[in-house]
Amino acid sequence: MCDNKFLPKLSQNLLEILEDNEFYDITIEVGNDPYVKIFRAHMVILNYRSPYLRRILSTSVNKNKNDGSLTHIKLPNISPEIFQMILRYIYGGSLSLEEYTNTSDIIKILVASSELSLQELITHLELFLIEKKKNWMEQNFNLIYKISFENGSFLELQNFCRELISKEPEKIFNSKDFNSISEKCLISLIQHDNIQMNYIKVWEHVLKWGIAQNPELPLDPSSYSKDNFITLKNTSQRLISSVNFYNLNSEEFLNNVYPYKKIIPKELRENLVKYFLNPNNQSINSKSIDSRIITIQHTELISKWIDRLEITDKMKSSYEFNLILRGSRDGFSPNKFHEICDNQSHTITIIKVKDSNEILGGYNPIIWKSDGGFDTTKDSFIFSFKNKENIKNCILSRISAYLEDCAIFNNMDYGPSFGAGCDLKLYGDNCYDQSEYRHTRCYNKPIRETNGHFSVEEYEVFQITKN
Repeated sequence: MCDNKFLPKLSQNLLEILEDNEFYDITIEVGNDPYVKIFRAHMVILNYRSPYLRRILSTSVNKNKNDGSLTHIKLPNISPEIFQMILRYIYGGSLSLEEYTNTSDIIKILVASSELSLQELITHLELFLIEKKKNWMEQNFNLIYKISFENGSFLELQNFCRELISKEPEKIFNSKDFNSISEKCLISLIQHDNIQMNYIKVWEHVLKWGIAQNPELPLDPSSYSKDNFITLKNTSQRLISSVNFYNLNSEEFLNNVYPYKKIIPKELRENLVKYFLNPNNQSINSKSIDSRIITIQHTELISKWIDRLEITDKMKSSYEFNLILRGSRDGFSPNKFHEICDNQSHTITIIKVKDSNEILGGYNPIIWKSDGGFDTTKDSFIFSFKNKENIKNCILSRISAYLEDCAIFNNMDYGPSFGAGCDLKLYGDNCYDQSEYRHTRCYNKPIRETNGHFSVEEYEVFQITKN
C-alpha cells in the first residue's frame, strides 16, 4: 500500500537541508549587478530536479574540480527573489501561490521555471493562472500573449489566448495594455475566422491602436495635415489590409472609415467607394447578433441556407436576426414557447446541447401553432454544428421531397418540433431535459451521429426579417 502521509515530513527535511550551511557543494550566482545574490545548494538535488541544471552540471567546466574548490554557476536572467521561491520548490516539492498578491510575480516564476525546464511547475502555474487569475490576464493580454508564444512550453496559456481571441475579442480590445499590443498579435486577432465582434468596432480599435503609437496626432481627423495622415498610414498599413471593410454598411463606411480615406491604399479605397455606392450591396455583418450560442458568422451561413445557396456563394439577401425568446431569460417550458412564438413566422431555433459543444437548430418559414397537427412547407430545414468555433463543420438537412406535409409539428405539449416522430423535438419543463432527435427521413440527412434524448443548456428563437 502506498501511503503519502510521510511526504510532508520528507519535504520539511529537504528544506532543512537547503538551509544547512555545512554540506553544500555548489554556489549559484543569481541576478545582475547591482542585484546579485549567492545561493548555496546541493548538486545531486539540482541534477535530478532540473533538466536545465543537469545539462550545466554535466559539462566539463562544472564537474568536480581536483583542487577542491566548489562548483559555481551563474543564472543572470532570474532575479534573486524569484529564484529563492523556485529553489524552495526544487527542494520541498511545494509552492503556495495563494500568498502572492502580485500576479506579475507568478508570471516571473513561470518564466524562470521555463528556463530551468521545470515542466511540472510550469503546468501547475499555467492552470493556476487560468483558473484563479483569468481577469488579470485578460487585462494584461499583451504580456500574456507575448510570453506564451515566445515560449514553446506554455501550451495552456497559448490555448487561453486563442480562446480569448476567438470568443471574447472585446476583452482584448478593452484591456488596459491594448495600445501596447504587438502588431503581429493584433493582425492575428483581426484575421481570426471566428472573431465574434461587430466589424465597425474592429476598425475603431485599429484606429485607436494606430493613433496611440503616434501620440502627437490630433484626435480630430478633420484637422489632420498631410504629414499626419502619412504618419498614421505608415503605422497602420498592415492592419488596414487585414480589415474586412465589406462587412460594414454604407453609413458605417461613410461616418467611420471615409474620414480616414487618405490612409487607405488607393485601389482598395476606390473599390470600397464603388461597393458602398451600389445599393444592392448590403452586409449581414453590419450588426452584431444578440446570442449566447451563435455568432454573426453563423447567421451569414444560415442566411445562405434560407436562400438555398452554397457556403462558398456570395450573399444574395441580407437578413436581420431578432431575438424573441431565450430559454434562460424567458423559460424552457412548451407553454412559454407557444405563448411567445405562436403566430410568428420565419423563425430560427438555436439549441446548445448540454455537456457538449454541439449546436442544433431548425428553420420554420411558416407560423407556429398549438393545434396538434402538422403543417406543410418545402423550405424548412434542420442543421447542426459540431462546435461554435468552426462553422464549416456543419450539417444541413432539408425537408425531404414528398414529406413536406409533415415538415412542422405543432403541439402545445412540445416546444419547437420538426418532422414526424422526433426528427428534432424539444420537450420537458426542466431545460427541455427530454428533448429528442431521431433521423426519421422527414429531413434528408442525419444531423447527429446518434439518435435519442438530450438535455438543453440554452436555446434561442430568432425571427428573420429581410433588410
